[in-house]
Amino acid sequence: MRTVKATIQLAARASDAEAVWYDTARWPVFVDGLDHVTDVAGGWPAAGGTVTWESHHGGRGEVRERSIAYEPRRGQESAVEDPEVRSIQRISFVPRDGKVVVTLELEYEIKERGVFTPVVDLLFVRSAQTASLRRTLDRFAVLVAAAPAVGAPD
Repeated sequence: MRTVKATIQLAARASDAEAVWYDTARWPVFVDGLDHVTDVAGGWPAAGGTVTWESHHGGRGEVRERSIAYEPRRGQESAVEDPEVRSIQRISFVPRDGKVVVTLELEYEIKERGVFTPVVDLLFVRSAQTASLRRTLDRFAVLVAAAPAVGAPD
């Protein structure tokens, strides 16, 4: 498995950033490639909860996220799968000097492997995955900045 990540610091409380992140109704605004959420079940974001979503036309297709671990005001680990990639996604919210550092990490594996898969991954997939995480966090930052404080105190 390969790992990519992106980090951003926001002028917000961890609890407020977390409230925006787990609000699946907002995902189409900030999750890169997501067109619409089709199902939320099992007490998402709690462990065992799931979210299923569809990508934009020509994108990843159906994506299913299953929460593996969740700790309020700290983060979550999820198993994420689409037709071509399986991965573990981690989001963390770390309070620092009145702000919050948000790190989004993806440990991924291409399902159909061939002789050229390592080269394709190195030259194309890894940079595309990193750019996608960055776009997601940049859009997320805009929403957090506009959101009223609603989360529990850190």
